[in-house]
Amino acid sequence: MKEYFRILIMLALILNGFFSINSTTYYVSENGNNSNNGLTPETAFETLQYVADIITAGDSVLVLQGNYIGFDIRKNGSQNSPIVFKTIESDVVIDERNSVTPDGINIENASWIIIDGFEVKDQPRAGIRAAVSDFISIKNNYCHNNQRWGIFTGFTDDLTVENNTCSYSIEEHGIYVSNSSDRPIIRNNHSFNNNGCGIHMNGDISMGGDGIISNAVVEGNILHDNGLGGGSAINMDGVQNSEIFNNLIYNNHATGIAMYQIDGGDASKNNKVYNNTIIQPADGRWCIISVDGSTGNTLYNNILINHHSFRGSIAIDAASSNGFVSDYNIVVNRLSEDDGNSNMTLSQWQSLGYDLHSMIADPEDQIFVDYTNGNFHLLQNAQAIDAGTNFVLPTVFEDLDNIPRPQGSGFDIGSYEFTNATSVEEENIPESFKLFQNYPNPFNPSTNIGFRITDFEFVSLKVYNVLGNEVATLIEEEKPAGTYEVTWYAENLPSGIYVYQLITGKYLQTRKMILLK
Repeated sequence: MKEYFRILIMLALILNGFFSINSTTYYVSENGNNSNNGLTPETAFETLQYVADIITAGDSVLVLQGNYIGFDIRKNGSQNSPIVFKTIESDVVIDERNSVTPDGINIENASWIIIDGFEVKDQPRAGIRAAVSDFISIKNNYCHNNQRWGIFTGFTDDLTVENNTCSYSIEEHGIYVSNSSDRPIIRNNHSFNNNGCGIHMNGDISMGGDGIISNAVVEGNILHDNGLGGGSAINMDGVQNSEIFNNLIYNNHATGIAMYQIDGGDASKNNKVYNNTIIQPADGRWCIISVDGSTGNTLYNNILINHHSFRGSIAIDAASSNGFVSDYNIVVNRLSEDDGNSNMTLSQWQSLGYDLHSMIADPEDQIFVDYTNGNFHLLQNAQAIDAGTNFVLPTVFEDLDNIPRPQGSGFDIGSYEFTNATSVEEENIPESFKLFQNYPNPFNPSTNIGFRITDFEFVSLKVYNVLGNEVATLIEEEKPAGTYEVTWYAENLPSGIYVYQLITGKYLQTRKMILLK
């Protein structure tokens, strides 16, 4: 619930900006006209580029349903007066490139810009591109079937890429952060079926700058089915002093997380890789590599399962062994100290001082709720429960579902923390009354929600948006004792955070979920 209230506060601040004295809110509609004043939905402008040319710091653009040509913006907002482009209806689609670059949305030589809620597809290069621009926020967008990238950024300090879905990039990556960009936040994105990486970070010394991406935060992303053309689920070339945690990575056909140097100004050093779940298929590469002088990296509380016959959980090379720490992980019995050219058993690996508290993975059907269908929540008696370390604090204090860690006597290993209760804030709720975590989460466009009652009860199960407005009633009727599951379809709602709440005459439980389109 802490994250939920944080979102409410942020939204209030943004809305307050909409109505400040020195700002203007414009509307854009497929049926509008650029001769209008753009100040109401009824007098909306027709094109995004027209309003991008007249907008100033503190202004907002609210976009109604329709298909649009993209736009190019080269304006500056400010910390207290950002420029905001936000969809207010579903099905706002940019399916034609802007008139300046071969991208859907292009941000260049700009600052303090927010892009929120667009579907961008079929672009000749990137769905959304930001270059030489700082304090850019790209969130809640759906970028798919673009020729090279879903989202691309270069020379973008203090970037936030959050709650986006990036899929089916034809040539390269879902999300690509490049060119000496410091302090990027890449959080809660869903990146899948891209030919290259799910998330690629490259310092690009050949393009100028120091070639280092520093102090990145990469958390809570779900990355799967990427890399048929090569490229890791999370690629890190010249990424340093960064935090990579609570990511769910499965069925990617190259490496899971790669720390290395090719075009970075230096190797990937001093990174914290905590509480990730990485499941590699039989045609995949290693779960995690740290090579090319990538020293000082720390791996704690990761589930690292690999179905390849030779490759395994962790591969380092001699140049990267200095300061390398790895422990409290669940691994397969294949690890390497020579960049994956050979492998060794866990026992041999431990003789080198690594993973002294780690363990060989049990069969996946003894660890995960339904791994064959992508549900990697932990089973009640899974070996990962309470087997991790609190050395991950203060970086990791919640799991992928924003459940506080730890729930039991210790941290769980992997991206999910097992919990019998809905929230540590809800006390004295018996196990007989239980609201299960929805699956999948994040989701698009539907998710399943389960609950259990042991008495004949009047049951209410409703969904609310972040403003507290009810958006769906899933159940409101008397039910006999039993375990139930209901599917919520959200095709007509925008991406974002939603809250679902189960109430009977005796108890109440609440959970959060994320819709990514």
